[in-house]
Amino acid sequence: MSRNEPLTFYEFFAGGGMARLGLGEAWRCLFANDFDPVKVATYRANFGGEDLHAGDVWRLKAADLPGRADLAWASSPCQDFSLAGARAGLAGSRSSAFFGFWKLIEALGIEGRAPRTIVIENVVGLLTSHGGADFEALGRALAGQGYRFGALEIDAANFTPQSRPRVFVVASREARPSLTGDSPFHTPGVRAAFERLPPDLQASWNWWRVPEPPRRNIDLAAVLEPDTAWRSPKDTEHLLSLMSPIHRERLSQDAVGAVFRRTRPEGQRAEVRTDGLAGCLRTPRGGSSRQTIVVARDGQVRSRLLTGREGARLMGLPDSYVLPKSTNAALHVVGDGVAAPVVRWLAEHLLEPLCAPSAPAIAAE
Repeated sequence: MSRNEPLTFYEFFAGGGMARLGLGEAWRCLFANDFDPVKVATYRANFGGEDLHAGDVWRLKAADLPGRADLAWASSPCQDFSLAGARAGLAGSRSSAFFGFWKLIEALGIEGRAPRTIVIENVVGLLTSHGGADFEALGRALAGQGYRFGALEIDAANFTPQSRPRVFVVASREARPSLTGDSPFHTPGVRAAFERLPPDLQASWNWWRVPEPPRRNIDLAAVLEPDTAWRSPKDTEHLLSLMSPIHRERLSQDAVGAVFRRTRPEGQRAEVRTDGLAGCLRTPRGGSSRQTIVVARDGQVRSRLLTGREGARLMGLPDSYVLPKSTNAALHVVGDGVAAPVVRWLAEHLLEPLCAPSAPAIAAE
């Protein structure tokens, strides 16, 4: 491949194509996969469907994947790793889809077509699931196929006004000393996960050097749509009645905030943050999963639900990104995605230098 040709990638559990959007024009998609009809339709609406295969990852074969990609990106289902879920780990019914992806990587390896680099994105619970046993199993799978690997914990709040910490496990068949070193994304959680690994897997670890981004210059208020339907004063007062005195105090002065309803020992509570960030977007499967926007001005408080477009903006998606018409469907797509600016930062500072054909490489042992 010449320097002028784009780098290539496979995108597994592609969702609405947010990893593809983040990678940008320097990359060319060879193959994408997802089984969710709404996400598949959204992907096609934004990127076309010529390289998208709709269906269960377990039904794919190596022959379905063209060529040899520089990168395989996998944002595998996170529910079984989520701190809010049952934490079934890699044995869970959803996260076990990872092994459907991994069997393809193994088959490509047999054919000499394994991707040079792999990124596995998931919730922070991946680091501690089953006392670290799941992270160790992931590392053993990567090392067993000749990859060196390391993890970065990156919060989308560095780039967009949404608190969304995620783990990015980056694995490469090449070691580039210039890309290793200190990083603000080597969090205490990442360091603890490394310390729990047995010595043989620690020997396959890379401390990827990814710099801190510039300070974020937008807050939650900047992504809100101006013309939206507000709830009635009665509904807003009911929402305020679910807040503890500490949370109500946050709305005693002018503020813009995001509210989650949560179940606490004392009953249902509404909790608001007014630090310029929304809480982590979720898929709207339950009544408490969709965030409420509150605006306090001149002693009055108004409230309404977050819109689909606002959710997309919190994921760093441009307004040209085509969303499903239904708000719930739009939030389903974006709430299950990866923040595009995080992918772009990771691509610019690690993935592109790592996959660049002209860079000197040292084969991993």
